[in-house]
Amino acid sequence: MDILLIAGLWLPASAWDDVVPELTAHGHRPVPVALPGQGDGDTSATLADQLDAVLAAVDAAHGKPLVVGHSAAASLAWAAADARPGKPAGVALIGGFPAADGTPYADFFPVEDGVMAFPGWAPFEGPDAADLDEPARDRFASAAVPVPAGVARGVVRLTDARRFDVPTVLVCPEFGPEQAREWIAAGESPELARARRLTYADLDSGHWPMTTRPRELARVLAGIAAGL
Repeated sequence: MDILLIAGLWLPASAWDDVVPELTAHGHRPVPVALPGQGDGDTSATLADQLDAVLAAVDAAHGKPLVVGHSAAASLAWAAADARPGKPAGVALIGGFPAADGTPYADFFPVEDGVMAFPGWAPFEGPDAADLDEPARDRFASAAVPVPAGVARGVVRLTDARRFDVPTVLVCPEFGPEQAREWIAAGESPELARARRLTYADLDSGHWPMTTRPRELARVLAGIAAGL
């Protein structure tokens, strides 16, 4: 199965480099999606540009792909299911919850000189970064790509209720499935609260398992693909 891999904030497509061979070994065709503005130097890129890149990958896939979104890019994977509800075999969301229609994509940190830079590790202390040692943190921070304001502050648009019928798996890294269920029940993810085919997969890692647990992450994604 084609498995489309969409990285979250500050990450270029190369963030999946350690996951790709593992998924290939499981018999799948991993396709890291290059997002405009995250690795190509285009600070004018918009959220619409990134969604167009994701949809191009969906349209080019062999058969029905599994669309994987990490962190904030859960919203891109979900928007792809909205725009192409009959195309994906399923959607996997790693450590992220899709934004609702009409809300900003990822307006989480200050924008300066037209970009939202990686803010350092202070906002992520605790379970998010617990499995990243200092050398790994330094490598991440040095490779982090500032996200264009047109992406971070872009408004999510969702129009097709058939997205709620697409098989969706919430991969739970720095939090567990039970905690995720509680958050959704409490109204913290209106989109997933309406998903009719939502399941959960546990993963013992921090927020960036493609860096710290690539083999385990690939095993989880391969298991999801096998169940579709």
